[in-house]
Amino acid sequence: MSYLINSSEILQTIEMIDQQHLDVRTVTMGISLLDCADRDIRACAERIYEKICRKAEKLVETGCAIEREFGIPIVNKRVSVSPISLVAASCQAEDYAPLALTLDKAAKTVGVNFIGGFSALAHKGFTESDLRLIHSLPRALTETKLVCGSVNVASTRAGINMDAVALMGRIIRQTADIDPMGCAKLVVFANAVEDNPFMAGAFHGTGEPECVINVGVSGPGVVANALKACKGQSFDVVAETIKRTAFKITRMGQLVAQEASHRLGIPFGVVDLSLAPTPAIGDSVAEILEIMGLEQCGTHGTTAALALLNDAVKKGGVMASSHVGGLSGAFIPVSEDAGMIAAVEAGSLSIDKLEAMTCVCSVGLDMIAVPGDTPAETISAMIADEAAIGMVNNKTTAVRVIPAAGKGVGERIDFGGLLGSAPVMPLHQGSAAEFVERGGRIPAPLHSLKN
Repeated sequence: MSYLINSSEILQTIEMIDQQHLDVRTVTMGISLLDCADRDIRACAERIYEKICRKAEKLVETGCAIEREFGIPIVNKRVSVSPISLVAASCQAEDYAPLALTLDKAAKTVGVNFIGGFSALAHKGFTESDLRLIHSLPRALTETKLVCGSVNVASTRAGINMDAVALMGRIIRQTADIDPMGCAKLVVFANAVEDNPFMAGAFHGTGEPECVINVGVSGPGVVANALKACKGQSFDVVAETIKRTAFKITRMGQLVAQEASHRLGIPFGVVDLSLAPTPAIGDSVAEILEIMGLEQCGTHGTTAALALLNDAVKKGGVMASSHVGGLSGAFIPVSEDAGMIAAVEAGSLSIDKLEAMTCVCSVGLDMIAVPGDTPAETISAMIADEAAIGMVNNKTTAVRVIPAAGKGVGERIDFGGLLGSAPVMPLHQGSAAEFVERGGRIPAPLHSLKN
């Protein structure tokens, strides 16, 4: 039986795109680079460049064609690659920054917005290649424009690698001292997923196909608009409204994903149905929470409201796509959400409240500016706290903080574009140095033993 789309549904979708910031946030092509390994780093770089340019040659062109033909905005076209610490493991080189420069060059050649995968998986310990990559991060991220990096330091099955946590605090500190923008392209994960299409944490996992298309949808403005129609009604109605709206948003993402997959001749992977805000007015997760009845995001009740939102988005979206994956939840990046910024500036939203909110949403302490003189040990302790939330709750958590060079609490740092700008937030002044310097591993929780 054929399904006929009536004029009301067409007009509804046009309104969501035209007035409520509905878009496909990213079409991300994942590419395996494992066959590019070579003992000579120059030969490895040549293979990487050739393969990315060959596989992603028509990605941007195809995305733009789908935009024109369907009238659906596709904000970003991106590439994610195998973790470079795996690809470069056999290279006889101490510094992997030349490979980051190669990724940057390839990204510019194929015309994508970002390329992710300058990454290492160190949740249970380091390989020599992991350490070489991690020590290369400050140069790699500050000498490139489009390269994003990530390091997984914890998992529910392995516990928290506190040596990696301590090291990443120092790496973020070193990167910020060169260029704070480099920190905006670096994520530290617990329970990192292999099919995440969103930057800066995207990489092409070892369980993924040779090449795959993953799509990330968004639409906080659409959800906010839908909730305005159920003012004063029960949470049952609120949850049902969000579910129905998430279904519509995700169906659009499924359409784009399948069309891109068909035109490129590459398998469709997942639709990530995360609500990813932008700095634009009306495209804010914080606004959704306030429409539910909070005077301002961050006040008491915020965590409960966010839990409802996150759950309803997943329940509605999972019915709309054959394959849902990635992170799939509500993002709360401070610099990318006008409502979050306003809440921070009003004193309603603190680091502690953000940490509590990350227990019930995706992904963690994201795009947060901290004072430029923040010690590395404090950054490591923030990473450890988020990793503990992810480990114990069996969910993905992450930290992307930016020490704002020369700036103090209340001042602003501007990142530009979708990254927005952020007020510098205050941190606790007590030292965590002795705690961080202990090293070793924080053991995995008992419920990790599921075999």
